[in-house]
Amino acid sequence: MADAHPARTPQPEGATGVIVFADGRIIWGRGFGAEGQAVGELCFNTAMTGYQEVMTDPSYARQIITFTFPHIGNVGANEEDVEAGEAHALGCLVREAVTSPSNFRSQQDFPTWMASTGRIGISGVDTRALTRLVRREGPPTIAIAHNAKENFDLDALQQMAAEWPGLEGMDLAKEVSRDQLEAWSGGKWALGEGYALGGNDMSQPHVVAIDYGAKRNIFRNLVEAGARVTVLPATASFDEVMSHKPDGFFLSNGPGDPAATGEYAVPVIKQMLDSKKPLFGICLGHQMLALAVGGKTSKMFQGHRGANHPVKRLADGQVEITSMNHGFAVERQGLPANVRETHVSLFDDSNCGIELIDRPAFSVQYHPEASPGPQDSFYLFQRFVDRMKEA
Repeated sequence: MADAHPARTPQPEGATGVIVFADGRIIWGRGFGAEGQAVGELCFNTAMTGYQEVMTDPSYARQIITFTFPHIGNVGANEEDVEAGEAHALGCLVREAVTSPSNFRSQQDFPTWMASTGRIGISGVDTRALTRLVRREGPPTIAIAHNAKENFDLDALQQMAAEWPGLEGMDLAKEVSRDQLEAWSGGKWALGEGYALGGNDMSQPHVVAIDYGAKRNIFRNLVEAGARVTVLPATASFDEVMSHKPDGFFLSNGPGDPAATGEYAVPVIKQMLDSKKPLFGICLGHQMLALAVGGKTSKMFQGHRGANHPVKRLADGQVEITSMNHGFAVERQGLPANVRETHVSLFDDSNCGIELIDRPAFSVQYHPEASPGPQDSFYLFQRFVDRMKEA
């Protein structure tokens, strides 16, 4: 069904979905989910499970995902396996046609869920070829479209792709952040029990979390580790943060260019560090911390996205298998003297963690809360909560 030849290939019969590159290359497929069109950055995700968590991760704003695992959608969809109130990835590209769900937790099929969230899916695509393309050329801009009547304006789609500016310089945290305070309630999920209650014990250390595009499971893990969590919007001022009398600060994951988000976030983080209260950052929050202490970030050639990324902990050489989703990284060269590197990727040796030697602050590039992914790194939440208790 798929064809990645640079020339425009004739539309095959039954092609209700199309992928159009800025340079005119076209790939045909079968659309599912919502009808319509979208434009964004193409990336690939290597997770074998958790496609709902992936699609609802706010860090995927303005991106279109090709799943390397061929069978996406087989377990259906439910109300529990989501990381935000809506889907944030623009769409997904999959190899095999989505079959009827086969899982006892399924409440609806994946195409119906995709339609309900307004997201476009295209099946019948050679996702291996697309993944190799991204690895070879970097993440291209693509336009995707789904039309049940097989009617497409290819020139308009190509123009959309050609005119899209790309993620560099784009601040997306404001777009995906909650716009008001939330007192978080709820812990981790367990089979047969659902999400645990908790998070309202006033005797527990109080974390004020800044939402740059946070996944819900981060807050559930903080509760599991013994914290009480209050979530504030990405643009919250330092005075707003301190009005809630925090014992520590958390900086969440999120989409876009960290340098752009840092325009308003970094001054607040510098004040947090001056307070000498414990601070923990994940993904974009990791990059924000690095920028706040004088480090630099840059766009990666292809990014890291998946649930099987090996990371080496430099303190003892132990390897953690981690979940990742980022297209920017902290530059290892030129880190300030008060910054100790704590983790590196075993895929490409990029930075995956830092710790300040003169402040109780640390951060990691990967996602210790998983969803989806392994849970090797839960200890980081416990370390953060223990530091607040000690303080």
